[in-house]
Amino acid sequence: MNFPEHTVEKIGGTSMSRIHELRDTLIIGDRAEDRLFHRMFVVSAFGGITNLLLEHKKTGKPGVFALFANDDNDHSWLDALNGVTTAMKDQHDKVLDNPADRALAEDFVRDRIEGARNCLYDLRRLCSYGHFRLSSQMMIVRELLSGLGEAHSAFVTSLMLQRAGVNARFVDLSGWRDETECSLQERISKAFSDVDLATELPIVTGYAQCREGLMREYDRGYSEVTFANIAAFTGAREAIIHKEFHLSSADPALVGVEEVQKLGHTNYDVADQLSNMGMEAIHPNAAKILRQAKVALRVTNAFEPSDPGTLIDEKPAEAPAVEIITGLNVVSLELFEQDMVGVKGYDTAALDALRRHKVRIASKISNANTITHYVEAPLKTVRRVVSDLEEVFPSARVSARTVSIVSAIGRDLTGLKAFSQGIRALEDAGIEVIAAHQAPRNVDIQFVLPREAADKAVVALHAALVGRSDIKSLKQAA
Repeated sequence: MNFPEHTVEKIGGTSMSRIHELRDTLIIGDRAEDRLFHRMFVVSAFGGITNLLLEHKKTGKPGVFALFANDDNDHSWLDALNGVTTAMKDQHDKVLDNPADRALAEDFVRDRIEGARNCLYDLRRLCSYGHFRLSSQMMIVRELLSGLGEAHSAFVTSLMLQRAGVNARFVDLSGWRDETECSLQERISKAFSDVDLATELPIVTGYAQCREGLMREYDRGYSEVTFANIAAFTGAREAIIHKEFHLSSADPALVGVEEVQKLGHTNYDVADQLSNMGMEAIHPNAAKILRQAKVALRVTNAFEPSDPGTLIDEKPAEAPAVEIITGLNVVSLELFEQDMVGVKGYDTAALDALRRHKVRIASKISNANTITHYVEAPLKTVRRVVSDLEEVFPSARVSARTVSIVSAIGRDLTGLKAFSQGIRALEDAGIEVIAAHQAPRNVDIQFVLPREAADKAVVALHAALVGRSDIKSLKQAA
């Protein structure tokens, strides 16, 4: 299957809530008809909808899925599903002006929500006989519910663009009422088999139902993985993610809008480090797919469509430089055992406990008798890991404390002496450095600090390190 030269572009959930604004700038703007096409847009659900369907990403407040999973016969998930219907209607009423389009959107929501409601009813009734276990079906339920959000936003966006005179095409990868079982590649191939990129503008769901189960592997990162697979499969010239901000040298809210610099150009090494620090330019698995397919990624500000944003590819830096300073709140999990020297198994046991409790490791350091993992998880979860390790190693001292990692990241930090300059900048700012390390690959430096000092550290390190491309300029800045 051959596709003409094109781009695959993704719009995130927060931006989707302002899609009617993007219609007149990013999507249509002043483009002549021939420039409207040779693009496809992969869309997330409207802002907040996936939280209502699953659970709130930040607060953990239960949505339909969480309530259904813990249903004790009060059927609170039904009320939550009704709430999703109302929220979807509110969203598409903001986007669609034409009454006929609104009616079509309401029919679409009614069909999908009622279908999901009936499915969940039937599943619970089936499992009541005892031969079937609801727990074994919950991942499928999660997939079913999550796909409702992207299907709604893609359908509504296609209606909006069609009303504006654009030949938009709703491409539904959610597998709704599709009895066939297929892989992700087969799902994409089937959906795009008759799409004409020269005359149609595909609006594609960020969720794709497939044999692999995207939620099982990537959970809430599935839309970027779908986006990356489409770009790789179709051989896109570029994959573009439209966010609500530019990829900058630090958080403008901390450092100041006038002080931050747009990255402009970086590589996948930096994107991986940003993902590890919780500042995702793109989901790391999606980046891997694009990288292997040799598709460059561009991250832009959706509301500044004339700005080219930041290009991410495989090219090395023209000169060594610190490109970005960012921080992550973590928990320091320390395992100290005097008899550890030369004995195998301590690290394996720690990793097994972290894996068992689904705790993500952001960084790790060890010496002769101590292994320290810096993990991203609630402190109560880490305490369970501590309890497990104390049982395995009764003579060890296992402790946990909340800290932050502030990282200086760049494509090439060789020769900058950024490590020592960073330590000096933090000392000058009166910030205690608990630990610091730099790997031989020279793409990042991590400073472990008291959590309350993290914001101040970002400001200090940004002032001392960012934009310095040689040792002399670093010394002058100090």
